[in-house]
Amino acid sequence: MAPRRLRIAVAFPYRGRMNRARRSNDWGFPRWRGYGSSRDAASVRLCDRVGCNDPGECPAPKSPNSPDRWYFCQKHAAEYNAGWDYFAGLTAEEAAAREASERQDSEGYRESAHYGWAGSGDGTRTRDEMRALEVLGLETDADFDAVRRAWRSKAKEVHPDVRPGDEDAAKAFLALQLAYEVLRAAEERRQWQG
Repeated sequence: MAPRRLRIAVAFPYRGRMNRARRSNDWGFPRWRGYGSSRDAASVRLCDRVGCNDPGECPAPKSPNSPDRWYFCQKHAAEYNAGWDYFAGLTAEEAAAREASERQDSEGYRESAHYGWAGSGDGTRTRDEMRALEVLGLETDADFDAVRRAWRSKAKEVHPDVRPGDEDAAKAFLALQLAYEVLRAAEERRQWQG
């Protein structure tokens, strides 16, 4: 009995003209390749300041509450932002309402700053805390022990029992007391949050 032979179909290779491999600019690292063709010219937006030929990568609002934007280079964006008044043209009540709504939107960021790199003196104190530190004559990065020492020393000088009948001393003592209460509440909030 003769052995059975299997018939295998052999695919013949393509004998037509094949494209030559092209040289790439990414040295064989595919992640370096762009999503589009890397040989196309890239469009660059120039700075909107007249006479500036640097790339305009920093958007800046043309006016408050406007979706239109200027696109400046970093130098001209810094110059533009130095003179920017976010509350221009608003009454005091409207400015306070806008500040409250902006603060409400960004409260989560302020709270999260406490857990990371933030410490006192780097923007984590509120305006009330800064005023309270000014009343006590302290720097912005003062810790709570320094607040307590300053409050005790200044309160002893203007206490109503030490200076009876002195209206200015009574007002100064009240201001010191309120400043200490603001800073104490802030410190308790920081301790409670982590």
